[in-house]
Amino acid sequence: MADSVPVRCPTYRRENAFTPPTFPCACGAPLTLPVLRGGIPVEILHRTWQSSWVEVRCEVCGRQDQWPAPETGCACGTVVRIPVAPAPTPSPADPPPASGRGYPQPGVPAARPPAGPGPRPAVQRPVFRPVTIRTARDCVTAAAQYLKWLGFTDVIRTQERTASGVDLRGGGVVAQIDPTTRSTRLRDIECLWLNGLTDAAIPVFFSLAGYARDARARADELHLPLFVMDLTGTPQPVNDPADELIKYGATGR
Repeated sequence: MADSVPVRCPTYRRENAFTPPTFPCACGAPLTLPVLRGGIPVEILHRTWQSSWVEVRCEVCGRQDQWPAPETGCACGTVVRIPVAPAPTPSPADPPPASGRGYPQPGVPAARPPAGPGPRPAVQRPVFRPVTIRTARDCVTAAAQYLKWLGFTDVIRTQERTASGVDLRGGGVVAQIDPTTRSTRLRDIECLWLNGLTDAAIPVFFSLAGYARDARARADELHLPLFVMDLTGTPQPVNDPADELIKYGATGR
């Protein structure tokens, strides 16, 4: 685990301990964001997608990529973004920067290591027994049953829905369920993906009303499985990552 560093709240003038997050590089090495000691934290008053990322080089393989910018909150309610040491200017011999943000290879979920040689066999499983949906709580129950059917046997419901919207957690998986009658938005997809990245888990989304066009496109880029649910409680795959998850289940992580 990375050493914690003191971060001074610009509002409360109080120092709080902060531990820089660690992410998995494509090479398999843990990459800890190099928080700039002595750097001045910036209060977040307006959040944008672009400002939420920082460029960091892996010390093991030299790969340079973009990762979620480190943030922390104070007891007074202030949320700050913590500066990191700037990425060095690549020399001609350095590998080119990877495309995509936050994870080196778009199309690969955070928890999935590079595929081994040879095709993976499809998982054989019994017929899924759905849970009829009458309430929003039934949606979460149906999604939990479906993930267990896929092989994530230790999936549990979160005690209280987090600010980021995670409803279910298990070994190697996080899931969000949208039981509303509006199409799921882009921001919901990106927030769930960040949770999966932080937990080194596959993020899976279930929606009752489907997905906005930009949300669907972003999920495809991030290789995030999308499912829609009908009132019978049977999730249906929306994109290729969902089809792949059904085919290989938890064993495909």
